[in-house]
Amino acid sequence: MIDIAEQLGIEVPRDLQAEQAVLGAIIASPSPAAYETVSDMLQGGEFDNEAHARIYRAMKQLAAEGQPIDMVTLTSQLQDTDELVKIGSVTYLAQLVGGVVSTDNVGYYAERVQEMFLRRETISTSLELLKNAAQEQDVKGFVAMAEAAVGKLSDQTAPVKEFVKIRDVALRVWDEAEQRYNAREINRGITGIESGYPDLDRMTAGFQRNDLIIVAARPSVGKTAFALNIAQNVGIRGKVTVAIFSLEMSSAQLVQRMVCAEAQIDASRMRTGYFEGDDWEKMSMAIGDISEADIFIDDTPGITVNEIRAKCRRLKKEAGLGMILIDYLQLIQGSGRRGANRQEEVSQISRTLKQIARELEVPVIALSQLSRGVEQRQDKRPMMSDLRESGAIEQDADIVSFLYRDDYYDKESDKKNIIEIIIAKQRNGPVGTVELVFMKQFNKFVSLDRTYSTTPEPPEPESKGSRVPDMYRKGNTA
Repeated sequence: MIDIAEQLGIEVPRDLQAEQAVLGAIIASPSPAAYETVSDMLQGGEFDNEAHARIYRAMKQLAAEGQPIDMVTLTSQLQDTDELVKIGSVTYLAQLVGGVVSTDNVGYYAERVQEMFLRRETISTSLELLKNAAQEQDVKGFVAMAEAAVGKLSDQTAPVKEFVKIRDVALRVWDEAEQRYNAREINRGITGIESGYPDLDRMTAGFQRNDLIIVAARPSVGKTAFALNIAQNVGIRGKVTVAIFSLEMSSAQLVQRMVCAEAQIDASRMRTGYFEGDDWEKMSMAIGDISEADIFIDDTPGITVNEIRAKCRRLKKEAGLGMILIDYLQLIQGSGRRGANRQEEVSQISRTLKQIARELEVPVIALSQLSRGVEQRQDKRPMMSDLRESGAIEQDADIVSFLYRDDYYDKESDKKNIIEIIIAKQRNGPVGTVELVFMKQFNKFVSLDRTYSTTPEPPEPESKGSRVPDMYRKGNTA
């Protein structure tokens, strides 16, 4: 691609003198200090001159073997690999050393070499995308490819993270512990974002920043309703900004579910329009509360993980961001890399979601499907091995939780409408089970109160409908 750039009259960025200065300083340095200064920045592929790249690779090999890097060892290493003649023999190595004025500036020259490399990479990426734009038939595939290419460039330009002295971290841990202690009566031991379910919050201490949380279940168990309830509790009552990515349902369908849960209106009446009693009044109040919340919904079907990252970055910059909810993981499109199977794509997606959580410092809740293997066992409670398509999900997640309803499989179960939230993995906390009541007709989860019946009252018989009261007609909902 660089050859094409030159044919098009584009001046290709390169600085051969900076490359020579880096190599000469490493050879001339009486200690490994010069090589250690540049080893984090340069891997070898950054050198535009092939001879320079060969020399640096030989230096890396010597360093890996614990040998000094000087004229004697370097010459020997290049001879052993039959590359000494290809780089210009010992004469060229001597020229590199002879051109060194000082080894103190080796870091500056290494940064210069890296900068030129990144510029060339940008040109190559742009030309490759231009070529694919003209040839690629699948537009969505091309867009995914472009996002992956830009993401790779972004990662390459990220600054190297330096060591942090343990004393500084320990003092920060002390300060945070002191803050939690002083606020213990107010926060009740909850240090993260409250889900709205006290038993669950006690087990997790709330949803923590930087965490990837997986909520997995078989279809129709209630995972979407559960996640939406959490989003409502966090957004409406917690006053936290929530981003929802719905890949399966439209934004209107999601909000309809949220209204039913908030207003406790039977979902069948919402769906059919056979409203009764004070349904209109309850719906008006619920819509008012929901409308005031900082909840943002994106219902783009087939969205890519890089699009999710870009949109969340913008949202955090424009409106702040406290939590991300994704329904659901297996519907996210991968990077579009040719030859990748779905398991590799899901692995890449889960890793990127974890990176998003850390980068934006928010909890990311991703819903996940379970494999059919759970149906073949006598005990239907999900296990880690049931996570669909990729073991990387288990590895990347900070919390893995499963939803299980006994009455989903056993219609005669005495645990009607009871759903188990099984915390199967928690990187920084205990595992265990929390029970909630699932009021299915409202798409709503509530905490289990054992002093009352856990079986909700059946809805009243549907009437032939009710007239929309004038005060609730469109344009007059205040």
